[in-house]
Amino acid sequence: MSDPFELNDDIPFEPAQPHVPAVPPPPPVWLDKLNPEQKEAVLATEGPVLVLSGAGTGKTRVLTTRLGYILAQRMAKPWQILAVTFTNRAAREMRERVGNLVGPAAEAVWLGTFHALGVRMLRRYGEAVGLRSNFTILDADDQMRLLKQLMEADDIDSKKWPAQGLMGVIQRWKDRGLTPDKVGQAQGTDYAAGRALALYRAYQERLKTLNAADFGDLLLHCLTIFHDQPDVLKQYQEQFRYVMVDEYQDANVAQYLWLRLLTQTHRNLCCVGDDDQSIYSWRGAEVGNILRFEKDFPDAKVIRLERNYRSTPTILAAASHLIAHNADRLGKTLRTGHAGDVDPGLPVKVRGVWDGAEEARWVVDEIEALQRGGHKLPEIAILVRAGFQMLEFEERLITTGVPYKVVGGPRFYERMEIRDAVAYLRLIHQPDDDLAFERIANKPKRGLGETTIQKVHQLARKLNIPLVEAALRMVETDELRPAARNALKALAADFERWRSLKDTLGPADLAAQVLDESGYTLMWQTDKSPEAPGRLDNLREFVSGLEEWENLAGFLDHVSLVMENDAAAGQDSVTLMTLHAAKGLEFDSIFLPGWEEDIFPSRRSLEENGQKALEEERRLAYVGLTRARKRVHVSFAANRRVYNQWQSSIPSRFIDELPKDKVEQEADAGLYGGGGAGRSWGGLSESGARSGAGFRKPVRMVEADEWQVKSHGKSEHGFKIGDRVFHEKFGYGLVEEIDGSKLAIAFDKAGRKKVLDSFVEPSS
Repeated sequence: MSDPFELNDDIPFEPAQPHVPAVPPPPPVWLDKLNPEQKEAVLATEGPVLVLSGAGTGKTRVLTTRLGYILAQRMAKPWQILAVTFTNRAAREMRERVGNLVGPAAEAVWLGTFHALGVRMLRRYGEAVGLRSNFTILDADDQMRLLKQLMEADDIDSKKWPAQGLMGVIQRWKDRGLTPDKVGQAQGTDYAAGRALALYRAYQERLKTLNAADFGDLLLHCLTIFHDQPDVLKQYQEQFRYVMVDEYQDANVAQYLWLRLLTQTHRNLCCVGDDDQSIYSWRGAEVGNILRFEKDFPDAKVIRLERNYRSTPTILAAASHLIAHNADRLGKTLRTGHAGDVDPGLPVKVRGVWDGAEEARWVVDEIEALQRGGHKLPEIAILVRAGFQMLEFEERLITTGVPYKVVGGPRFYERMEIRDAVAYLRLIHQPDDDLAFERIANKPKRGLGETTIQKVHQLARKLNIPLVEAALRMVETDELRPAARNALKALAADFERWRSLKDTLGPADLAAQVLDESGYTLMWQTDKSPEAPGRLDNLREFVSGLEEWENLAGFLDHVSLVMENDAAAGQDSVTLMTLHAAKGLEFDSIFLPGWEEDIFPSRRSLEENGQKALEEERRLAYVGLTRARKRVHVSFAANRRVYNQWQSSIPSRFIDELPKDKVEQEADAGLYGGGGAGRSWGGLSESGARSGAGFRKPVRMVEADEWQVKSHGKSEHGFKIGDRVFHEKFGYGLVEEIDGSKLAIAFDKAGRKKVLDSFVEPSS
């Protein structure tokens, strides 16, 4: 048998023959509830089929009806059908719907997520890859603990090469179906001083020794089994007569390989997805899988579902006009699915405001007006591009008493990094706060392990004194190791110095100094995990929010009240979430704030991935627009405090890409000044630079929207022309140009790139 990993494009494409009983049952009556395109997708059971399902076009109905139709017509036994979803919730919903159509037969269908189905196969055949049937699936914490042990044993500098970054490299390899012997010179092998591949190999061997697998292994091991055990692959290929996949645009390469191998016999593969809603590349999703479907299957049938039953014609026209600016798409145009004369609906409202605080006030005022007009709060959502934008909206919603919930993550003050920052401030304000001391004593790591903290606890309980006082007493004795004693002594000195400043520095300046001098900011800057940039953004927004407070005590009281201000169970509330978390949801009214260049599209994304990232950002905007049934409110600010620094902003290019006849433009009087070239909103010029390493405030100039930036030939992080630097993605290079926080670097392998100086470090 040829190598399945090569995808064997020489396999002849013979059209599959329908498998139906001699006397098939009459077509079920529920087919009559489908529109023509939906019905076509259900009845096209034989051969490869791609169903391009636009937002709100009924893809779940198509999938469940198709599965139910195959069972009702007795075209296959339940266990001969493989149906794949991306979430357990979607799997449960599909099984329930199919059960309503055909009864208990739905229970025997192989229906679940990629991971769940992979586990089912590995429990049976895992011995082929060295796993016993009772293998353990490690969670993220266990994975990191294991990898850190291997890195320490290999004497890898964890400060220069954090374990989170190496885990990201390994998971990307697994997402692409690459076992250690197949990695070769793939991107990322230079991580950890060129030891990444060896550590990957050691990590996999250690997992087998522990009889364990991580989530990336659940499909990767299946691919290995299919490669090494062709009889196992053949069994599954013959078993699964029909294969269906939901959200195909979100599949990664390993999932794509797994699906294609399983369907090479019957070739009855039906993929349902929307290339215009592929927004998860950072999770490994590969939009190219859906874009090349017709190349992979030349005899494929492509069916477009374009009748939208969710949004008004005006919203659909605006979203379609926007997404048409993408080049890499298969193409479709949403239109209303409702018959007869349909009200076109309200125009998309685009409003310009002076700054972020005014934007939050305006959004919440509009929400209260909708509520007074009889609109229910659960039908209203605020969708932001990045988590750091949430703080101003949360503060305003709390101030006005409008109930809200954050979906897809904790509230702002409940985030780990914000709790840590607040704990530092609590301990400055109240030295007897033992809980705050426990939280940050070893954050960032200071060599104060569990043993040290336990000894401090023992003394505190014995003498009935606070932990801080116990720690101060212990640094004068020999009960602790010298390293731990010195670390405690230095920490105590830091807090004594910070307390001396709390009455002279404002809360924002104090917090900035504490986060920088404690090493907490640096901890997240050197962390290479995908979450680290967002945590830094949240910390910067946290410091910005402190500008509104005159003293530390008032702010800490406010935080305490906020933490107790949870909405009562079942209470109607506004939804606040990121655009990524909103996919698959819908609301009557949607607010889309922060549509400015550098925020949306994201500056970081564009710098890292260029045109490819721009198209994904545009797909994200499309997702935001199509969440709305009746109303869309887009807003942008002329000035915004980002990373604790004011900057002038220009409207997002996505605003210009909306059709003018579907948009109602609003702006505060006198917002822009006269004339101006460039964007249709009045030629706002971009000024101001973002701060890099820490949270120090720059010098404020007379103009409210400008900051004084003095580089003296150096970037904000102190880099100068000719410096040799290192970038995690592009490797080593030489600084050629400096523009504030932006560097033009000639990289040894990647060529000339423009990057932010906060993403590079001096070459050692």
